[in-house]
Amino acid sequence: MGQFEESTALEQPIMTLGRVLQTLQDEDNVDVLIETTLNYLTTEFNYSLIWIGLYDRLDHRLIGKGGITPTEETWLLKQRFILSPGDLLEQLVIQMRPLVVPDLRSETRAGEWQKAAQAFNIQGTILFPMRYKDRCFGVVLLGSSEWGISPSSTEKELISMVLGTLATSLFQIETTWVYQQTKRPDQPFLKLLTEFRTLNTLDRCLEVAVETTHNFIEPTRTNVYWYYREGRYFWRRASNQQKMPGVSLMKQAASGVTVQDLGEFYQALIADHLVSIGESYSSLRADTTERLMEKIRARSLLAVPILFNQEMLGFIAAEGQHPRIWQENEKQFLRGVAQLVSLTAPLAEMEAKIRQAELDQSLTAKVTRAIVDDQDWQLSLKTTANLLCQRLNAGRFLLIKRHPETERFEIIYQHYPLNRTPIPSPLDLLSSQDWQYFKNLSEPLVIENCDEDEKLKSWRNKFRNAGVRSLILCPVNSYIKTGKERPEKIPQELLLIGHETTRTWDRAEQELVKIVSQQLSVILHQWQLNQQIQAQEQFHQALEFCWSALQQTDQLPQLEQQFTEKIAQLLQSPLVVLVAWPEGARKAKIVNCVARQSELSLNSELLISVAKDPLIQHALSTESGFWWPVKELSASTRQWFTSPVEKILVVTLRTAPDHHPNGLLIIADPDQSESGISLMMLNLLVMQFAWSRRYLRIQELLKTQHEELQWLNWYKQRRLEELYRTVGGGLKQLSELNQSPFQSADPQKTQLSHLRYQQLLRQMGSALASTSSLIKQEQWRLHHYHDIVPITNLLRRVRERLNSIIRNKPIQLILKQEGNFSIIGDRIKLELVCYEILLTTCQRSEPGAIVEVISHLFNNHQLELLITDYGKINPQLIVELKMGSHPDLLAPSLLNSPPGQHLLICQQMLQNMGGSLLIEQQDNQQIITQIILPLSSSN
Repeated sequence: MGQFEESTALEQPIMTLGRVLQTLQDEDNVDVLIETTLNYLTTEFNYSLIWIGLYDRLDHRLIGKGGITPTEETWLLKQRFILSPGDLLEQLVIQMRPLVVPDLRSETRAGEWQKAAQAFNIQGTILFPMRYKDRCFGVVLLGSSEWGISPSSTEKELISMVLGTLATSLFQIETTWVYQQTKRPDQPFLKLLTEFRTLNTLDRCLEVAVETTHNFIEPTRTNVYWYYREGRYFWRRASNQQKMPGVSLMKQAASGVTVQDLGEFYQALIADHLVSIGESYSSLRADTTERLMEKIRARSLLAVPILFNQEMLGFIAAEGQHPRIWQENEKQFLRGVAQLVSLTAPLAEMEAKIRQAELDQSLTAKVTRAIVDDQDWQLSLKTTANLLCQRLNAGRFLLIKRHPETERFEIIYQHYPLNRTPIPSPLDLLSSQDWQYFKNLSEPLVIENCDEDEKLKSWRNKFRNAGVRSLILCPVNSYIKTGKERPEKIPQELLLIGHETTRTWDRAEQELVKIVSQQLSVILHQWQLNQQIQAQEQFHQALEFCWSALQQTDQLPQLEQQFTEKIAQLLQSPLVVLVAWPEGARKAKIVNCVARQSELSLNSELLISVAKDPLIQHALSTESGFWWPVKELSASTRQWFTSPVEKILVVTLRTAPDHHPNGLLIIADPDQSESGISLMMLNLLVMQFAWSRRYLRIQELLKTQHEELQWLNWYKQRRLEELYRTVGGGLKQLSELNQSPFQSADPQKTQLSHLRYQQLLRQMGSALASTSSLIKQEQWRLHHYHDIVPITNLLRRVRERLNSIIRNKPIQLILKQEGNFSIIGDRIKLELVCYEILLTTCQRSEPGAIVEVISHLFNNHQLELLITDYGKINPQLIVELKMGSHPDLLAPSLLNSPPGQHLLICQQMLQNMGGSLLIEQQDNQQIITQIILPLSSSN
């Protein structure tokens, strides 16, 4: 009987606990759960103070839900307790382990509960957390009037079991509530997808998308901004509210916004990024966020781009007048709507796109026909430019070609509006950063705003001056390898389409430009062939000119003048300078200068130090031609090169490797287009000129040496004849004196013979003495003295030399003088020259003829000798003597043998002494020989 009673006593609490736990598991009302737990604690346990509080995680506080007190004062049971660092209740919430307080009245960390314990006389207190896994849902406080109570293990287990079940139920209730409160995008999205199937216009689709989005996210307003490429701005195409009068401007949606105002926001949209700006977060920089919100007229924003084929169509925006936190499901829903619109938009505009594709196909066909039909490539380009600019609504069409030597891009053709000026060519040199955009460029390079885009900054100023604000640049299919280990292809020809306003180029437009650029490669190929043919023709013309100049002139100054003028013409250079110096010389000078303007001419009288001039030394150490900026010339070079030009091309005059260069050609600002000759061709022309110049210089040197040796031979021959005549005659007379008997009986005759003997010896000694200067000073070259010679004495000595021929022929020689004047020159050589001329005159005269010599003043500085005769002379001799030489040096000539040879020598020697010789034949067969001699200043 006792065991049955004990068993019944144990079953009762267990049954009570089972009912409580079942109630806690089944109930979903928080108040019922709290009341059930409170009733169980009150009934089963003997505590004077019981309090249940739920934990608010967001505000970090405990909210009282009820309990019991020793008295009727229950105001504290419904209070809210803010948890502070160090509080006893915060420690319980954080650690989630039961706490035992021996005397709550003396616990300073208990806060308000310390005062309540003092008022209710509560001492021993137990604090239990309501815990589910790692979360605390609340606190239970159990207080007693006894000091230092401690629950038994069974009591502790029962309380923990009840409170754990309560916490589990609270977690389930919270989870259910969160799920119910969370927005689920699947249903409105499926509904939107179903509605899109019945709509046939893009505007209606956008309206439905805006309405559905606004109902789901519930912002202040929802808008779709559509992108206008040519204007490069977004305009509000669909909205959930219309602009109403009387409403504040800040509460209305922006009707449109330009890309320039969006900045980083536009770049984020292009990269297909969602932009979220909320209460305390922004995916953009602070300055960009502030500017954007001012343009959008909102304080919170959620925007997703609408892209198709990586092309910007627009964006959908949820805008709020107040800061808010955007939920993840809202972001996902908005992105889904944007993607759905991006798929619907092309379908809605499919008919227009098909029509445009047909027009583009027709355009490319017209371009093909223009290329095939038109023989003039300029006309083909004009037709192509008109068609493409009309299609793209653009104003500029440029065909650009890279110059391989200067690295500049030249405009070989351009089409521009009538009210605009052409873009000057060539374009500026590209920076190293700009070159990066050209390496391996195979697709069109698009610049929507030239002022903002960092690409092609080197060309920005010229484009801005021409009114180009956006452009598309497409390579034509011609490349060149850079020669590095990993070859990089750099386009040689480019097609550029420019627009006067900022705009975006869509995929279809880029593809069209790409197709047209490929078609233009045919024109460019033909143009390159024409350029090569033209360059070769110019080169052959230059070669022909050089050969012709060499054939037609034997004068070095004339060859130098013709060559520099031809180079200036071929390269369209404003200044061509030829600097030269003799072999081994230390000083150089400008031997020829061709300048289009007088201010470009150089002083040809200045002497240039070959060893000290850096430009000359660099040219001598460089095998081929080289460029040199004028502003980088040294100070010494700038002393003689004073022309205001930008840069010069310097080519050294080189012939054989063993020959030392003795000149250089300087070409200022030459034409660098492909229509001109190349640097290689220029080097060949200069080398040919150097050989021609060397040939003429050698010819001149040999000719001079030949003339001097002829003079010397003639002069020595005549001197030897004179010596032979003088010494031979003296020896003959001495022999006669030696053979005649001396008559000692007649001392007077003996004395006369002795005097004659002494006279002959002196004559022979004087003749031998006169030849000493010939032997010592005139071994290989004649030496001219400046003697003052009376004309009377000169004619007398010449007559004495001619006495024998005058007597033998006989000839009557008449000398007439108009005054006794003195001339200046080498006495002996003048005597021999005049003797040679009169000897030739006497030899061609008939026996008994009269030769008349008249001397008179020709002018204040010259004396004239006129010799007249009626002898026989070859008219060809007179012609060749006037010319000074035969045109063909290898052809037979009357000047190669006497008497023409001797007369040419006399003519040349007179010219060397400042005189001249001229022979003419009158109609009456009279021959007039004119000798001009320089007068002495003593007259």
